[in-house]
Formats: sequence, structure tokens, C-alpha cells
Amino acid sequence: MRTYAYIVDGKDQDFRKEQVELAEPLPEEILVEIIATGICHTDESARNGVIPMKMPIVLGHEGAGIVAKVGSAVTDFEVGDHVALSFGYCGKCKPCLSGKPYACEMMGAINFAGVHWNGLPRIYRKKEAIASFFSQSSFADYVVVNQNHAVKIDKDFDLRMAGPLGCGIETGAGIVLNCFKPEAGSSLAVFGCGAVGMSALMAARIAGCVNIIAVGGNENSLNLAQELGATHVINRKKCEDIPGRIREITGYGADFAVETSGVPAMVHNALDSLNYLGKLAPAGALAGFGEFMLGGKSLIGVSMGHSNPKIFIPQLIAYQKQGRFPVEKLMKFYDFDQINEAFADSNSGKVIKAILVRNGIY
Repeated sequence: MRTYAYIVDGKDQDFRKEQVELAEPLPEEILVEIIATGICHTDESARNGVIPMKMPIVLGHEGAGIVAKVGSAVTDFEVGDHVALSFGYCGKCKPCLSGKPYACEMMGAINFAGVHWNGLPRIYRKKEAIASFFSQSSFADYVVVNQNHAVKIDKDFDLRMAGPLGCGIETGAGIVLNCFKPEAGSSLAVFGCGAVGMSALMAARIAGCVNIIAVGGNENSLNLAQELGATHVINRKKCEDIPGRIREITGYGADFAVETSGVPAMVHNALDSLNYLGKLAPAGALAGFGEFMLGGKSLIGVSMGHSNPKIFIPQLIAYQKQGRFPVEKLMKFYDFDQINEAFADSNSGKVIKAILVRNGIY
């Protein structure tokens, strides 16, 4: 079928809206009309070459929409269902079969190889294959995805907010609720007040953490962090000894920390802020990370918040409906044709979570 997509033709180039040909769904696939999609830093990292991807490419991996067609082998969805899309996984390897799709042995090939889950291109421009992202490519009017990658959601939930639940928000909240699983009364520090960090601190409040400390460099974001559940905030631009300040707040250091930037200096600060048995989960890539002393601390690798999307996304929606996970406060909505403006605002820190919405549809 013919549809429109926003294509990046080369490194650091703007997005351009063009007509493309989208392959018909295979038996295990569904066709989804995209209503909205979040913008994630991972999209920007692919556009600027930090994540090496084939180009031209249609990016986007936080899509949400309505099922328009189902393949002959699809059992869990029907036309008209509302869905949030998440990362791709094979569903057949040992981690997948044990309920841990975030550890799928085919994670790299399915999400970052520029083709869909089965190794085939699904998007074409004038018969030229266009690379895809996360086997999804949600910067488009329609997408074809494997049924594994979609989560059915209640039709009374605002689809504009659903897409980011499949990546950035799922990652931040999942680190806390699925990986750390802190006991009530624990302390947690979040380094970075973007969507991942804010989701982590909201999850810490759900978990019953007593000291929830947000570390960031934007006063507006730090004010919002307090509104969302942070008990203390630290402006990294004004504090010369972040670990010392966190020890002042907690007594002996934080039990848990989430670091979202991947900047070595901040990772060191996060480690130094922990108590002796503390645990740190870096949510950003650790580039150029040198020697450090762990002591009895744990540095934990976490993929996609250790989340099973089909279980965790409905759980996050339930928390939002209860008023315990107000993700809407992170979001600003843009028309799809404002995609380049939305990326600029995201990169500048003007907005925490930009959401593209198709004009006149929702």
C-alpha cells in the first residue's frame, strides 16, 4: 500500500515527508494506522550516527495507533484495536520463552539492522528499499509490525500518550519496578530529568521510596521533578559535591541510582552517591568509561527496563489512570509535519517528551 513517511536520507539531515510503498502484512503481522508517536533520544542518536544505521531510513519506535488489518496467523488482535508499539523480539529464544523479551538473543538484529524482524525490508521508495528502525518505523502514517511488538490497550486511554510507554517511559519505570524492586523506605537518586529519569522517579514514588533525589541542570525540569515525586532536587550546575549532598540527605548514600546521560563524570558521581551495597543502573550508553572502585556496590545492566511490554504497559496505564503515574506532565504535542521543530525542541531541552500527532485524526 502507498502511505507517507518521514525519511532521513543521510547523517544529521532533516526529516522529509515522502510517499512510500509499504509491504502488505505477513501472516504474523498487523497493519497499524499511526495516530501518535513519541520522539526518543535513540531516534536522534540514529540520525546523527551515534547509533550506526543504514540510510535512507524511517525512524520512530514509540508508535501508537489503531489496527487496520491483521495477518492470517494473528490471534491476539482484530481490526479496530488500539495498540502501543514497543521493541521487537523473536519470541522463540530462551530469554523470550522465559518471559524476558528484553534479553532476546536477536535484539540487535531485530531492532537495529535496518530491516524488519524477519530480515526483510518492508518500506520502499520508488522500488528502493528504505531502512527501518526497531522493526517499526513509526514516523509514518501506517506501519507493519509483528504481533509480538504490539500491546493492546484500553480504548478509553489517550492514544497520544501511549507510544512512549513502549520505550523511554517503560525503561525508566521498569528499572525501578522490575529491576531494582526497592523496599518501601528505600532511597533512590535519578541523574538526568528527561523522560527516562522522570519516569524512574515517578516509579520510585509508587514503590514507596522515602528519599527520591533528582539531579539535573534545568531548573524548570527540577521543579517538575518535585511535582512528580522528588523529595529533593540538586542542580548539578550549582552543586560542587553531588555525592556529598546525597549523603547529607540519605545518611550513608542512596540505595539505588539511575543514570540517564552515559557521561562518565556523572556515572562516577552516581556511583559515589551510593551506600556500600548500593546499586546503579545506567540507562545511557557508557562511552569512554574508565577505571573506578566499586567496593560492594553493583553496576547493573538493564535493557528496556527489564520489561515484558504486554504485561508492563497495561500496568503503567493503570497507574496513570489512578493518578499515580502522571506521564502527561512530561509531554508536549506537535503535528507530524512539525517533526523537525519537535526534534530541535527535544535536543535543546525545551521539552521533555515530544509527541507527534497526525493532524485531524485524533
